[in-house]
Amino acid sequence: MFWFDPMYFVFVAPAFILALWAQYRVRSAYARAQQQPAPLTGAAAARHILDQAGLSDVAIEMIPGNLSDHYDPREKVLRLSQDVYENRSLAAVGIAAHESGHALQDAKHYAPLAVRNLAVSAAGFGSGLGILMLMFGAILAIKPLFFIGLVAFGAVVFFQLVNLPVEFDASNRAKRELVQLGIVPQAEMPYVNDVLNAAVWTYVAATLEAILILLYYVLMFAGRSRRD
Repeated sequence: MFWFDPMYFVFVAPAFILALWAQYRVRSAYARAQQQPAPLTGAAAARHILDQAGLSDVAIEMIPGNLSDHYDPREKVLRLSQDVYENRSLAAVGIAAHESGHALQDAKHYAPLAVRNLAVSAAGFGSGLGILMLMFGAILAIKPLFFIGLVAFGAVVFFQLVNLPVEFDASNRAKRELVQLGIVPQAEMPYVNDVLNAAVWTYVAATLEAILILLYYVLMFAGRSRRD
């Protein structure tokens, strides 16, 4: 069966290894930072950052899940997992500050965030039906199917690429706000930096994976087309 093609695993192996390493870094950095006390809970830190930026209209909600934290730009709501919302640790305030960074981006009309938000729907289609069209188009060397899949999955690659500067910028904003507002002393910032820097590597791994998958099927299609 085509999904057991060893070349596929050769192509995605770098991204898979990077993802494993990134997840290990996230878990270890989070565990260390979770043991370090903070003066505020994650929710309180986020509220302070948002209020100081004039974003008192952005609500903060607690949601279930582990590290399910995110900012919803459509509803202007910051949603934090229970561990982050209630916890008084450097891990919690770091993650809450990162998500607050997305709200700050939204308020400042940060261009990459706007582009990423526009690409969400296309990326969702590309990661579902699009990858199947790309796969079968390449395997069967059916040009129309392949090129539709190529465009659809290309939206996933585009989303991942534009998402990288968004996540880097949100982390940089978080680090700056935590120090400037006196939430985290400069001497304790290495714990927060470790958590946020490790998290960014998970996005790098996801981007690399999307690129390598696309490249694999492009080369497969090109090879089968030449044989035909």
